[in-house]
Amino acid sequence: MANLSNGNDDSNNNGSFLKIPKIKFTKLFINGEFVDSVSGKRFETVDPRTEEVITEIAEATKEDIDIAVKAARQAFDSGPWPRMPGAERAKIMLKWAELIEENIEEIAALDTIDGGKLYSWCKAVDVPEASNLLRYYAGAADKIHGEVFKTSRNLHLYSLMEPVGVVGHIIPWNFPTVMFFTKASPALAAGCTMLLKPAEDTPLSALFYAHLAKLAGIPDGVLNVVPGFGSTAGAAIASHMDVDAVSFTGSTETGRKVMMAATMSNLKPVSLELGGKSPVLIFDDADVDKAVDLALFGILHNKGEICVAFSRVYVQERIYDEFEKKVVEKAKTWVVGDPFDPKVQQGPQTSKAQFEKILSYIELGKKEGATLLTGGKRFGNKGYYIEPTIFSNVKVHFQLFKKHENWPSSLIFIIASHYPF
Repeated sequence: MANLSNGNDDSNNNGSFLKIPKIKFTKLFINGEFVDSVSGKRFETVDPRTEEVITEIAEATKEDIDIAVKAARQAFDSGPWPRMPGAERAKIMLKWAELIEENIEEIAALDTIDGGKLYSWCKAVDVPEASNLLRYYAGAADKIHGEVFKTSRNLHLYSLMEPVGVVGHIIPWNFPTVMFFTKASPALAAGCTMLLKPAEDTPLSALFYAHLAKLAGIPDGVLNVVPGFGSTAGAAIASHMDVDAVSFTGSTETGRKVMMAATMSNLKPVSLELGGKSPVLIFDDADVDKAVDLALFGILHNKGEICVAFSRVYVQERIYDEFEKKVVEKAKTWVVGDPFDPKVQQGPQTSKAQFEKILSYIELGKKEGATLLTGGKRFGNKGYYIEPTIFSNVKVHFQLFKKHENWPSSLIFIIASHYPF
């Protein structure tokens, strides 16, 4: 049994850890304004700590995407952003970075209640990384230029770097802050305008960032934030004839659909970050204690919701027994609970769907004959908490092993295997 804190009570709501901020922005952000969706539809976003509804968010559908694309197109074709000197764009981006740092606690709290992420990690890493990304690309904004080429003929030949136009960004739920700025920052520096669709599970911080962008002076229509579902809002972005490029991070299955929609519409270029697996090889000359720490952190960090999580561990036979014993002992000390508690190392899974998927994989592992070394159950009776779980003796032909190929790596268990090398 892991070392589990009391993360299933309401202590964080009564202020023992942190006062939860009031939710200020729940509408679509289009052309510089927060607006209701055309259909009036709204969807619930749920606190994974308590399984309770936080608030309702305006749901973007095809009609809203059309309006947002029109705003972004007008901002690109006739607005000031692409025509500004790079240094001027940089000033605004730097101002946005400052505003993010001024609101770091509120933003970190939003990602914690919306996605179950550790508040301490969001405050120390994710949100500062957002401002750092903005600053980095702000520094590049006035350095985007072409080249002059030497030719063998009496000609003057040069290249010119220009913004691609209206860009559609579709981001996942596991790193809502980092993914927002990984995609938006370079596009802004280049002079593009854009739509950004946050995951339906974690829309709160994206809408707050839109508010700060307005305060920073980003012109209307340059950044449009359109929460909604992949099958409607995401599909409308990928297939839109007036979107010039699409960036998507998510599952391989959905990535195929995005690429197909882009191909069948206007052949827009597509940037995809899809499924990936990260098996860990541990040789017998390794420092076993350090290997144990790295292997555990690699799978349990961010409750395993990382596309490069260390979901499989291959250990050379001579040190296998020692590694297995120590990794199980270490997993039992891992603290699961309220992500606002500074002592906690693992919060709840982001959503009920991810929670149920993990539990189904655990049951599959048991059914197929893998050896359950520790964990294997939910923690408590409220919230999407799961014990750190380790299986051994997992065979390559097991469906459990094949399920591990899916993105995102929401599995929070390690597969440890003998390997002769």
